[in-house]
Order: sequence, then C-alpha cells, then structure tokens
Amino acid sequence: MSSTRTLSMRDALYETPGPRTRRRVRIGTAISAVVVLLAIAAVVRQFWVTGQLAPRYWSFFLQWTTWRFLGQGLLGTVAVALTAGAIALVLGLLLMLGRTSGVRPLAALCRVVTDFFRGVPSLLLIYFFFLVPSQLGLKLPAFWMLTLPVALAASGVLAEVFRAGVNAVPRGQVEAALSIGLNRGKTMRKIVLPQAVRYVIPSLIAQLVVVVKDTTVAYVVSYPDLMQNARVLITSYDALVSLYLVIAVIYILINYAINKASVYVANKTGVRIVR
Repeated sequence: MSSTRTLSMRDALYETPGPRTRRRVRIGTAISAVVVLLAIAAVVRQFWVTGQLAPRYWSFFLQWTTWRFLGQGLLGTVAVALTAGAIALVLGLLLMLGRTSGVRPLAALCRVVTDFFRGVPSLLLIYFFFLVPSQLGLKLPAFWMLTLPVALAASGVLAEVFRAGVNAVPRGQVEAALSIGLNRGKTMRKIVLPQAVRYVIPSLIAQLVVVVKDTTVAYVVSYPDLMQNARVLITSYDALVSLYLVIAVIYILINYAINKASVYVANKTGVRIVR
C-alpha cells in the first residue's frame, strides 16, 4: 500500500535539497554562526571599553522594586494589547462582512475604511486621539487614547486576513449551499465563516505581535506601559543601554511566545504554516 504525503507550498515551489546543497547549507550556517558570535563579542568588548558593564548600570536589577515597576508596566502593555486585539478582531470581521456583502455602497465604504486604517500609521492615529477629542471637550483616559488607535490600525489588517480566509474556502461549497436554497447570509454564517476562521487563526494570533509592538509608543499619551516605565528607570538610574537591552529581551520573549502559540494553534487545527 503506497503512502501519500500532503505537499506544502514550500514543497511545490522548491526541490528537496541534495547532498551538495545540504553541505553548502551546513557550511553557510557555520560561517553565519561564527560571524554572529564575533559580532556579539565586538559589542560586549565595546560595552566594556565604554564602561557600560560597570556594576552601577546593572546592580539595580537585583532590586525587587525594579522588577515590580517593570511588571506593572508589562501588565499595562498586556491590557492594551488584549483590549486592542479584541476590538480589532470584531471590527475587522465586520469590515470583511461589509466588503463581501454584495451591497455595493456598503462594500465600497468598507473597502475605503479598510484601506485607510491599513495605510495610516498607528502613531498618527494616536496623535489624533490625543489631540482632537480634547479640542472637542472630550477627555479620554490615556488607556483609550492608546488602545483605540492601535485597534483601528490592526482592524484594517485583520479585515484583509479574514477576507483571505473567506477566499480560501472552495467556491464549489458556496455554490452548492446556494443551490439547495440557503441565502448568502446563512451560507456565510454556517459554511464559509467556520472554515475561514479556522484557516486564519494562526495569522490572527501572529497579528498580536504587531499590536504589542504598536503599544511601545505609549509615551505620546503618558500611559504607563513597559516601555514608558523603562524610560522612568532610565531617568532615575542613568542606565540607558542596560535597560533598553533588558526591555528588548522581554519584548522578544513575548513575541516569541505569541509566535509559538500561533504554531501550536495551527497544529491543533490542522492548518499548515510554511516556514
């Protein structure tokens, strides 16, 4: 009995590397590793020469108050990211449904809104929510002055992600549903959307990485997130390099965890991720 293997997009586009190619890959990997190690050694040496490895730049990390303050900022970052992600998820889904509704005025409006939020930088939207509502006599908390623009910027991307999932559903299933008497609304709700969401769940989770990175501009509205609290510590201890290095590692670990969660969900749902 012959076994069959599902081909991924990578398998279809590229041939399986032969012995010579694998040897070249190993040599290239070894050379790259040496170059990276030399670069790290050069950076550490420069830190030593400029005195950035002095105890006064690192000793405050041994204090519980430092990590408690950074932890409070991390909680602020998580709160903004999760709230903005939830809002973007709902708004992106609504924009996709409007664009694929078949009603031309509504579809055109949703397309314009989607393209606008995709094209405008989130920082510009943050400045808008920081400056314009106050001119109109509205006082928004710093949390919402950061969360709403980040959510709006992400919603445009998520709308396209949802639309890609809808387009990935075989057209024949839609035609079959319409042929047995289901209207477009029921077809979308019972047949298309469940499959589309399953296809794009990994992409939705991965988009949270972008949302987390967008929260780093919280200084505009003085919201106490991880980066803003790090700035306070930099001012207190005059330790710019060490603090930014530690904060960078924290953000890398957060985004790495999100990416691993995306891969885990993809494996559980049977969606293949080409890497």
